[in-house]
Amino acid sequence: MREIDRILDQLERAYDGDAWYGPSLRAALDGVDARRASARPIAEAHTIAEIVRHVTAWTREITRRLRIGVAQDPEDGDWPEATVVDGGVGDGSVADHGAWTAVVEALDGAHEDLVKTIARLAETELDDRIGDVRDRALGSGVSRYVTLHGLVQHYVYHAGQISLLRKPTS
Repeated sequence: MREIDRILDQLERAYDGDAWYGPSLRAALDGVDARRASARPIAEAHTIAEIVRHVTAWTREITRRLRIGVAQDPEDGDWPEATVVDGGVGDGSVADHGAWTAVVEALDGAHEDLVKTIARLAETELDDRIGDVRDRALGSGVSRYVTLHGLVQHYVYHAGQISLLRKPTS
């Protein structure tokens, strides 16, 4: 099996597959509605909707990096706004199902685009560096191989956060 195929396998397991550690990112989102996505059960934490927008922004950025080999911040920002409830939770407002659906569809689209981009890579490109200078916060100065494994880890990390935010509070 090619290394690219192994990376794609791990990426798919973390995104919407049979993940060993628990629910994949998409499985963690199953059954989440707009109201739950906008809830902030931990005052200092991000909402599920904010996390999904963040993962989408970084998935798009990694796809762009794979195509051109230059690292930058995501076009939409690190933590794009994700409003899916008019007026906010707890004030009697109504959840916007369409807005939440669009947020999840954007994530799916970004992931699909990423998978297509990875499938077109040559094995030799996995060793190519993205950016010359190592900047941990930006994720630059590492190979495409390290970048892709980092995105798998990113999916897993945020799937765990979403799973915790879904737990009922007492």
